[in-house]
Amino acid sequence: MFDLRPLDDILAILVAFIIATSIHEFMHAWVALKLGDTTARDQGRVTLNPVSHFEPFGFFGMVMIAVGFPFIGWGKPVPVVPWRMTKLPRERRGQGMAIVAAAGPLSNIAQAAIAVIPIQYAVRNGIDLGQLGEFLNWFVLINALLASFNLIPIPPLDGFNILNGILPDFWTPILAPLARYGFPILILLVFLGGRLGGSIFESIAYPLRDTLTNLLYRGLI
Repeated sequence: MFDLRPLDDILAILVAFIIATSIHEFMHAWVALKLGDTTARDQGRVTLNPVSHFEPFGFFGMVMIAVGFPFIGWGKPVPVVPWRMTKLPRERRGQGMAIVAAAGPLSNIAQAAIAVIPIQYAVRNGIDLGQLGEFLNWFVLINALLASFNLIPIPPLDGFNILNGILPDFWTPILAPLARYGFPILILLVFLGGRLGGSIFESIAYPLRDTLTNLLYRGLI
């Protein structure tokens, strides 16, 4: 029989997801704009307003994760057009995609690092943060999970665009067909992994998540 998480934890996880995902998508849009691509700005995506980054199916996934089921959640993907990155030389616009992609996971690591500060202060000074402390711990964990998950080099995740952007041009036509099948592969990893005790998905994303959280709580990031 499946045991639901306590309501306080479910709400904390959902709020953490909404904040972390909104900042994640905002950073994609903002970095793309700084590189000259106005596509996201023209669609109103250079904002921290969660409504602008809301994606119904992705949010449903967040709810399922919050409840305790193996699932994936995501925000509305930010549109990026490499050839519009006019601040970069033409031959470096593929690398621009890698920079834009990396901005999302890096923002999650930064959010987690900021959230750890009051936790560490409270621990060192014997302060009980109560429910705030519980939320901050969830916020750190969710951001570490989002960062590690998005760094998996499978489309449409950021890790694929990072990999595609830093590899020599020789690999571009080879990796391009993978983009058509990336999402089904991702779904298969998540749900097949859940049926097998999480072995597939957890072996990919969870080690990095655990490494990140350990480094953050030790003050090394």
